[in-house]
Amino acid sequence: MLVLNLSCNREHRFEGWFGSADDFESQLGRSLVGCPVCGSTKVQRLPSAPRLNVSHLRGPAAEPVSPADTQQQLQQAALQAVQQLLARTEDVGERFAEEARRIHYGEVEQRGIRGRASREEAVALADEGITVMALAVPEALKGTLQ
Repeated sequence: MLVLNLSCNREHRFEGWFGSADDFESQLGRSLVGCPVCGSTKVQRLPSAPRLNVSHLRGPAAEPVSPADTQQQLQQAALQAVQQLLARTEDVGERFAEEARRIHYGEVEQRGIRGRASREEAVALADEGITVMALAVPEALKGTLQ
């Protein structure tokens, strides 16, 4: 198994697992490698150090964390939060404003929903005292996850 550090054209960093370097090149050439944050298939391989099991040689001192590692950890945390939100809410699609009103006025049981609303619908909901929040869902999470 070959684990590669990758980056898309928007500088989102992520890891990819491939059977071999040839598998990576083949999938990259067919635009099958995509960024899990934005869905871009313009991906490049980043330089990486070989992985050696030398933990027995190290002392208990913590390793320094690079800004790239921090960025990757933040991206991963954000993706996990969005995944949890998607798993815990019902997609009502274009009926969002209507369904939010029904919940707010007690016509249906209260539950978490998500969907699409125009800016005008969101303003009208806010005027009625109904709190809504816009959420940008990364392209990679809009379809079926593997």
